Amino acid sequence: MGDTDQDQKTENASEKKLSEAHERGQFAKSPELTFLFPIAAVLGVLGLTLQSASRDIAEYSVMMFTRFATTRVESDTVTTQLGEAMFTAGRAVAPMLLAIIVGAILAGGIQSGFRLSSKAIGFKPEALDIAAGFGRVFSKSIFMRAAIDLLKLIAIGTSLWIGARGLMFDPLFSAPVEAAYLGQFLNHATVLFISRLLLALGIVAAVSYGYEKFKLSRELMMTKEEVKEEHKNAEGNTQAKGAMRRMARRLVQKQMLSAVKTADVVVTNPTHYAVALKYERGKDQAPVILAKGENRFAQRIKALAAEHGVPTVENKPVARLLFAVGKVGETIPAELFAAVAGILAVVYRTHRYYFYNLKARRLAEGAA
Repeated sequence: MGDTDQDQKTENASEKKLSEAHERGQFAKSPELTFLFPIAAVLGVLGLTLQSASRDIAEYSVMMFTRFATTRVESDTVTTQLGEAMFTAGRAVAPMLLAIIVGAILAGGIQSGFRLSSKAIGFKPEALDIAAGFGRVFSKSIFMRAAIDLLKLIAIGTSLWIGARGLMFDPLFSAPVEAAYLGQFLNHATVLFISRLLLALGIVAAVSYGYEKFKLSRELMMTKEEVKEEHKNAEGNTQAKGAMRRMARRLVQKQMLSAVKTADVVVTNPTHYAVALKYERGKDQAPVILAKGENRFAQRIKALAAEHGVPTVENKPVARLLFAVGKVGETIPAELFAAVAGILAVVYRTHRYYFYNLKARRLAEGAA
């Protein structure tokens, strides 16, 4: 039955399904990669700090043995010596511990795309399912995991064998050498073995991670029906969001139109833009934009202004700037103060009767 279901899954996983799987903590994870990065980080740090750490430990050891015969064994002296020993050892070990932490974070981040997955941390009741556990143990992937482990063994063994075989031809094993050469040989052999070991583990980690990626992509594949259903849901969500945006836009337009009747002036383009302004002395710091619109909505603003006797002034540059940079419910931009003040001065002189009734109209609108 499981194979039949898998055969029907012919479509690659969608971005939505991949994102949901990642939230559940379902992404490609390779144990070899998780092991490789901390080891490589530690070896890199050792290469940088080993000489100084060895020197510090050697100097501390010389100091300890030099004064060992003259130091009295008391609680204070023992505590001091233990503290010095722990500090010296900690200073040598701390970079390696930090390297392990950084390597582990990098390994996990590379595999997870440096994205946090909160759901992966939570308790999962299905993990206690014994039948499912047996299914995972005896699944096809167990054979691939065994093959990767065998490949790991072969790669490590081969790299070590090749390294050892190359070292057997060293003069150390065939001719007398100086004692100092032994240290050079050990250093060279260590670097050679470690570099070959890391290379072998890197190859195995790449194979393991590639297999995990392939297995995950197979597990997340979708049927044609699932793809159609997801598209349908996405389209429905898009339509719902579009309807909500249209409703919100209509509500804003309705509020703007209701405010036009109490405006001081409507500045027009004359046909493309219309912006309604108000200014109440002692209340507003600067003229406020009540409504703005272009094309058909601008015509509605102008019609409503004419219906309620709101003064209309044609000023193309000011109307364009007010529409482009002004925001409804906020004061006009500072660079337009002078231009709008001139427009208001004109309408205050020419429409005194309108402004005589405007205060009462605003009070009535506020009470309503």
